[in-house]
Amino acid sequence: MPLTFDDLLERAASLVRPGRRALLGITGSPGAGKTTLAERLTAALNGDGEPWVAHVPMDGFHLADVELDRLGRRDRKGAPDTFDAAGYAALLRRLRDDEHDVVYAPGFERTLEQPLAGAIPVPPAARLVVTEGNYLLLEEGAWARVRARLDEVWFCALDETERVRRLVARHEEFGKGHDEAVAWVLGTDQRNADLVAATRERADLVVPPAAVPTADAAVR
Repeated sequence: MPLTFDDLLERAASLVRPGRRALLGITGSPGAGKTTLAERLTAALNGDGEPWVAHVPMDGFHLADVELDRLGRRDRKGAPDTFDAAGYAALLRRLRDDEHDVVYAPGFERTLEQPLAGAIPVPPAARLVVTEGNYLLLEEGAWARVRARLDEVWFCALDETERVRRLVARHEEFGKGHDEAVAWVLGTDQRNADLVAATRERADLVVPPAAVPTADAAVR
């Protein structure tokens, strides 16, 4: 039977056990729909009741442009070494262990393309944390610490032509001209996409695009 969104909701909810917070990771190449799936899951599971699911993106651990300039890495922003991977792994450990206080996670401002400290509060009532990003299954450097902090990792699969189309549109939405967006997607982004695609076999579940509904259908 084809995987459905209801199947995903049931599987995500089943990760939570009495007395412990669960962490679900969602990964995939740039533009594959990680954020969309995380947002849909969080909204549908929370429904109209007291929120018990939190969404914490990996993107808040982008290094700031000023640091990328210092390191000489700004021209490949989004590559694994342009993030604070150790900081992200440490946050995941704290989210798993610290269940009695609010944990503040950094966010990422898309218009500025800069991280924002303390932007996402995760209250003790959050029994499931959905986190998403490109490199959750990478085994290099500090990224290797990430998988051990997560109960499961799902991989978003998307037709390559559609993934590239979406990614170009996203770069244009946030200020790049068309030619610049295409060059970035087929250059820096594609190198990162190839790296992420190689981690697919380590995922616990591969999620096809048909299993992720539109915004109106996802929220019950």
